[in-house]
Amino acid sequence: MRIVLVLSALLAGGRLAHAADPTFPSSVGDLTVQTVANGLVHPWSLAFLPDGRMLVTERPGRIRIVGHNGQLSPPLGNVPKVFAVSQGGLLDVIVDRDFVQNRTIYFSYAEPFNGGGRTALARARLDDGEVPRLADVKVIYRQHGPASRGNHFGSRVVQASDGNLFVTNGEHFTDRDMAQTFDNDLGKIIRITPDGTAPPDNPFVNKPGARPEIWSYGHRNQQGLAINSADGKLWEQEHGPMGGDEINIIEKGHNYGWPLVSYGVNYDGTSVGIGRKKMEGVDDPLWHWTPSIAPSGMTFYTGELFPAWKGSLFNGALKFQLLSRLELEGDKAVREERLLQDLHERIRDVRQGPDGALYLLTDSSSGRILRVAPAK
Repeated sequence: MRIVLVLSALLAGGRLAHAADPTFPSSVGDLTVQTVANGLVHPWSLAFLPDGRMLVTERPGRIRIVGHNGQLSPPLGNVPKVFAVSQGGLLDVIVDRDFVQNRTIYFSYAEPFNGGGRTALARARLDDGEVPRLADVKVIYRQHGPASRGNHFGSRVVQASDGNLFVTNGEHFTDRDMAQTFDNDLGKIIRITPDGTAPPDNPFVNKPGARPEIWSYGHRNQQGLAINSADGKLWEQEHGPMGGDEINIIEKGHNYGWPLVSYGVNYDGTSVGIGRKKMEGVDDPLWHWTPSIAPSGMTFYTGELFPAWKGSLFNGALKFQLLSRLELEGDKAVREERLLQDLHERIRDVRQGPDGALYLLTDSSSGRILRVAPAK
């Protein structure tokens, strides 16, 4: 309750809430979009701390704390060097389930490697004293396989109820066939413990020549990952080529088809793989976007601010510059509502705040954190 009150007070009494806040139509009435913070350079991920403050990553290699008044802290010290080229840089950030006790956060990034970059995951302790910094930084995972020259790193991170971490790894665009082989992590979702080891019940632990951290394979460039709290299932969303953006429910050891099948086509108009949308032994997506909306960031809505939207799945869109709401019936997406289409900003991440509002990151050299709530 304290977090809700803090955020409500911030938005009701400060410079962030004013008559000029734009409104947008929706199925539950008009929405107000308020600027919480601005002046961010290609922000990529947002995570709430228990006291209602936020962590935000910027792709050039910075993590900042966003205060209750929307003020940005200086960049945190001790962030590792990143490969900030094209799509590479500092990527996702999450807060450990036991943060109150251990102050631990996890963040993924493109790590400089062999003339390019590879997806890496680090663990650190947040020291937010007078000079905020990261302490005890340790890289707990490095992607195995050839370096990327700047494309398709993934990379989203979630922590399951057992404490284990799922991390998405893109297939680097030029190495897409490796998404179907097991001696590398390209085009894979991996599952590791908080210290970086592969749990013994991972599906390929005992497969000769296979990376033990692999959980699922046949992925392209996955920039959305979330656990549905209703049943604990892991959902993923990834970029297709020209068309064929996908949403999948991720099952242990399953193949999701890239680059053998796709609902899209290659950028030159040729067929992907065998020119089919489906094949035996490959999980079909439960939803796909053709043409591509370029999805990035996803969250299940469980709050009280939008009761009619409980259980909906929200996805940001980069290319189409909108917020997509998918209405679900069990494991099926039955209809889509496209929101904020007149915002005209690339939406990189979407999170539910502790106050029940939706918080968005806009991806630009002057990026913002936005709060979406019912208009009063």
